[in-house]
Amino acid sequence: MTPERFDIYDDQQQWIGTAPRNEVHAKGYWHRSFHCWIVRDEGDKRMVLFQRRRDIKDTFPGYYDITAAGHLVAGEQLQDAHRELEEELGVHTSFDALTYLFTATQQLQGEVRGIPFLDREFSAVYGLCLNQPLESYVLQASEVDSLYEAPLDDLLALFRQEKDAVQASGVRAQQTFVQEGEALSTPLEDDTPLTASLRTGESLSECTQEITMTSTDLSSNHGDYKHSASAARLICEVSTADFVPHGSTYYIDVLEALKRVNGV
Repeated sequence: MTPERFDIYDDQQQWIGTAPRNEVHAKGYWHRSFHCWIVRDEGDKRMVLFQRRRDIKDTFPGYYDITAAGHLVAGEQLQDAHRELEEELGVHTSFDALTYLFTATQQLQGEVRGIPFLDREFSAVYGLCLNQPLESYVLQASEVDSLYEAPLDDLLALFRQEKDAVQASGVRAQQTFVQEGEALSTPLEDDTPLTASLRTGESLSECTQEITMTSTDLSSNHGDYKHSASAARLICEVSTADFVPHGSTYYIDVLEALKRVNGV
C-alpha cells in the first residue's frame, strides 16, 4: 500500500513540499487538517457530539476528540476534506452546509507505543447542526470507537474549570455479520472486545453500558454476509484529561462559536 502523503508547510503557511504521514508526525512538519463539530438541539438545550478515538490510532489513542476530523492529503482542499463526515459518521451533506468557525494553529506532542510524535497543524474548524439521535449515525469502526454527546453549557463549564467532570451519553461502534438470519458478532480488527472499553485509569463506575441495543444494516461485499454497525448506549463521566489536549482556549472558542451555528 502506498503511504499516505501530506502537503507540508513552513510556519507562515507557505507550501514547501509533501511527505509521508509517519514522517510528518515524526519530524513535526506543519500540515493542514479539517475539524467539524456537530451539535443538535433538544428543546432549549444544545448538545455537542464528540468521538472516542480508536486505541490503534497513531496519535492520542483512546482520547475523546472532535466529532469528525482528518488531515488533508497531498493535493486536497478543504472542500474535499469534508468527506470525513461521510467516512467516519455516515453524514451526507454539502460543504456549503457547514459553518466556518475559525482556523486554529496547534502543536501537539506525545508518545504512542514508545514512538514519539510532534503534530503541527493548521486546522480549519467548522460547525454543523444536525437534529438527529446518536443511533442514526453510521460509525466507521476502523476509525471511530464510539460517539458521545453532552450539553454545550456543561462542556463550557468543564473547560473553564468550573466543573471537574460532566456526564456524556454515547453509542459504540461494533461489527456484526449476519448469515441466514443469524447475527455473528466479531471483534474489531485489533481484537478489541465488543464491550464498553475503558482507557487506562478509567474505572467501571465511570462508564456503564445500558441494555438497549440498536443496529443499522450497511451494504457490504462479503458474499452471504451482511455488515452492520451495532450500538449500545454508554453513560460516562468525562473530564478535561480525557480529551485530546488541544488546549482549553481551543475548546472554549469552539463551544462559544457553536452557539451561533444554525440548524439544517
